[in-house]
Amino acid sequence: MHPAPSIILFSTLSGLGFGLLAFLGLGAPAPTGWVAFVFYAVAFALAVGGLISSTFHLGRPERAWRAFTQWRTSWLSREGCVAVAALLIMGIVALAQIFWDRPLPLLGGIGAVLCLITVFSTSMIYASLRTVPRWHDLTTPALFLAWSVAGGALLAAHTTLAGGLLLAALAIQIAHWLRGDTALRRSGTTLGTATGLTGGALRSFEPPHTGGNYLTQEMVFLIGRKHARNLRIIAAVLGGALPAALLLLAPAGHVVAGLALLSHLAGLIVTRWLFFAEAEHVVGLYYGAHRGKTA
Repeated sequence: MHPAPSIILFSTLSGLGFGLLAFLGLGAPAPTGWVAFVFYAVAFALAVGGLISSTFHLGRPERAWRAFTQWRTSWLSREGCVAVAALLIMGIVALAQIFWDRPLPLLGGIGAVLCLITVFSTSMIYASLRTVPRWHDLTTPALFLAWSVAGGALLAAHTTLAGGLLLAALAIQIAHWLRGDTALRRSGTTLGTATGLTGGALRSFEPPHTGGNYLTQEMVFLIGRKHARNLRIIAAVLGGALPAALLLLAPAGHVVAGLALLSHLAGLIVTRWLFFAEAEHVVGLYYGAHRGKTA
């Protein structure tokens, strides 16, 4: 699918922000005064900034509020509702810590859970789509939660914990890639099932049309295998392996933590780009985009 920059920023920044808010809600760390202000400012900037960036992918951004009305059936709507609740509760916790030096462990715990539910809801927007077999897998929510928690630990200055969590997230990422490479074939979807013409093996006689349309622009995106493989290596090294090595093996310090954070952020952006670029929507079968990838 088309890797829109707004969605990449949304899924990257909001995951980091809500991950950090979850740690702050659990009191790890438990800063006060200006230190607390800085931690919460970073967390809210990432979480809210990521959510706002997602609206730039909408055709009518002014109607974004309507997403909150479909919470019974839409994971997008559920994400929005839970995100607002999490931000409101964590806002109260932040004010108590910054201005009154008073931790609110019960309310903070509730806020932390809501932050993780927000990240889970974001992942389910994609995992619930049967039309994208690579996403329709248990590794998708595990992947979003793992990177969010690992990034949150890194931002919260839990260096040793962050190193271990980054390695765990990297392992889940690799599993997601390996399972995703065979997902379209395992789904049993072919040109015949996609078009409803199941009478034997089918092939396209000619393209459906000569010009592009919304489906080809948004749902069909091709990336070369060699290019994807190289980007996976970059994403794995920068997003997980290098920052974990810095945190676990290098002497502790602000410089090392800063380098680990920059490396992780760069790798995570590449990972998110691949998440969308490698996703084969079944509509691509109709346009001949995924030949050779199905049984």
